[in-house]
Amino acid sequence: MKKSYVAVVAVLIVVLIAVASIKPASAIQKDSAARLKSLEAEFMKAAAQKGSAGYMSYYAGDAVELPNGGNAIQGKDHIAQGMGFLDQGNKLTWTPEFADMAASGDLGYTYGTYVFTSKDKDKDGNPVIEYGKYTTIWKKQKDGSWKVVLDMGNASPKPKP
Repeated sequence: MKKSYVAVVAVLIVVLIAVASIKPASAIQKDSAARLKSLEAEFMKAAAQKGSAGYMSYYAGDAVELPNGGNAIQGKDHIAQGMGFLDQGNKLTWTPEFADMAASGDLGYTYGTYVFTSKDKDKDGNPVIEYGKYTTIWKKQKDGSWKVVLDMGNASPKPKP
């Protein structure tokens, strides 16, 4: 009889330890959302350092780009054809304002603002600057990496100081 009590107590201790170590879904989502914001920073750094090749290295093969005022562009190779402007002295920066993750942990999104500074100058000799907002949808790949599967942006007025 004593052995059965010991066995029950041992099982209860194991169950309590297991339950205590489980993270709530909200904590997992918060950690994952922070990971997406970190990926955004890495993504922007790659674009700044390596131009279009760095930028495109974060795209999935079947990604879709929804450009401002244009038709959807499907597939990484087709999207890359329009990204050459990143190799011509132009600068694209963005700031994620929010990130969220699906409870499943394999799909998430970010949104924020961007600034595109062209190498071209306006009539007064100042750089041409475009402002906008974006949304990026990220998907966890089979190898565990995260890739952009959908990206879209549209123009906004110059932010007020």
